[in-house]
Amino acid sequence: MELYLEMRNISKTFPGVKALDSVNLRIAKGEVHALCGENGAGKSTLMKILTGVFPADPGGTIWIQGRAVEIHNLAHARALGISIIYQELSTVENLSVAENIFLAKEPIGRTGFVNRRQMNGAAKEMLRELHLDIDPDTLVAELSVGHQQMIEIAKAISYDATIIVMDEPTASLSQNETETLIDIIRKLKQRNIGIVYITHRLDEIFEIADRVTVLRDGRTIDSLPIGEVTREILVRKMVDRELSQLYGEYHSHSTDKVMMSVRGLTLKQVAAHTAKVADISFDLHQGEILGVFGLMGAGRTEIMETIFGVRAYDGEIRMDGKLLQIHDPASAMAHGIGFVTEDRKAQGLVLGMKVRENFSLTHLEEYCRLEFVSQSREGERCREFVRSLAIKTHSIEQQVVNLSGGNQQKVVIAKWVARHLRVLIVDEPTRGIDVGAKAEVHALLARLAEQGLGVIVVSSDLPEVLAISDRVLVIREGRIGGTLSREEATRERVMHAATG
Repeated sequence: MELYLEMRNISKTFPGVKALDSVNLRIAKGEVHALCGENGAGKSTLMKILTGVFPADPGGTIWIQGRAVEIHNLAHARALGISIIYQELSTVENLSVAENIFLAKEPIGRTGFVNRRQMNGAAKEMLRELHLDIDPDTLVAELSVGHQQMIEIAKAISYDATIIVMDEPTASLSQNETETLIDIIRKLKQRNIGIVYITHRLDEIFEIADRVTVLRDGRTIDSLPIGEVTREILVRKMVDRELSQLYGEYHSHSTDKVMMSVRGLTLKQVAAHTAKVADISFDLHQGEILGVFGLMGAGRTEIMETIFGVRAYDGEIRMDGKLLQIHDPASAMAHGIGFVTEDRKAQGLVLGMKVRENFSLTHLEEYCRLEFVSQSREGERCREFVRSLAIKTHSIEQQVVNLSGGNQQKVVIAKWVARHLRVLIVDEPTRGIDVGAKAEVHALLARLAEQGLGVIVVSSDLPEVLAISDRVLVIREGRIGGTLSREEATRERVMHAATG
């Protein structure tokens, strides 16, 4: 086995936190190596050291093709043949597809200007390899999130890398786009490119990985060929618990009382890349967890944004039988509706603010006296939620941008749960969250339902929807494709309703 990369005894210490403790990782030529672990296990820190974002503590070494190297920055990493695709998009929306792919390495013509014909031609060929029918002159801002992620992949491939790190590459992709990506990974393997694949989706690991390394609490737990691992073994190594414990035992807390009623909900204006939502009618009961499922682009998020006052609508929304006038998110919040958005970084958090400050954004008035904020009361309440949600942070004064993705998501949920709500809408509650943290989020949603809230869970993870929902509302092409009770909701019936 010819090694492209070997990381030996890599440690990293931040103030008050030992993020990595003597971690080892070996990547062979043409190998897909899955890197697994809970959020906060050290996966992202390890990759930032590999790409020169962070220096490792003294004592650790990185070997590339048998040569010890010190990687100083991202550009140096690329020069050494290492390219990374981050979970969060880094595309420049006001540039074209071709300009994004060749950013900072544009082909220069004899006149000293960018040779756009050559750049667009090369971009078009790269897009063809990715099975993407996109004009290279298209502005990235006009593309869906899934297509933007594919542009990131094209950009990484364009560096002629020998090692590509993919951090949650399918988090924003549709099923078809995911299948396309997996085909691309197989082609990259044939070109002897080594791939570090980070994902919380276990099915993907067993479909494409040759080997898997598990990190837990900043340490290497094990590294095994994929043929020697089962789902149960992998989950146990990641979170030290059985797979059967992830969703917990189901208990319904739904009552006969209709809390919120939606009738004939129709979007007034439909913008580009927005589903045409029309004639949506459903009831949400007190103590019920209503799962909402649909394929990408079906209109799930648009429906929830409309209920939360983000979009103008025709139709009726009632709470306890009373007709609501929801013109904006403030009026929705006044009626006791909360919304955990799909995009935590763009819409759920203020990344430059502290954990404590983000937590209190939805209910800051509770800690105010004479126009001053009582930081002691605010901090005390925040610490309660940090403990109950097991948010991994060395302090509530830590900037939320420095938390892992899963812990950032928990902060978003905490800020809404702390507010006095009647209805909580949660869009993709466990996207980017590890298997252990998923169980904690599911348990939290169950506790909220037990307390009498109506909970709407929008998810593209069908096993999640089936495991935690009292009923499943299926959306197809902006309309309701079916409503299934827990007993009726099987994978086959839900997918049939979603696809027609």
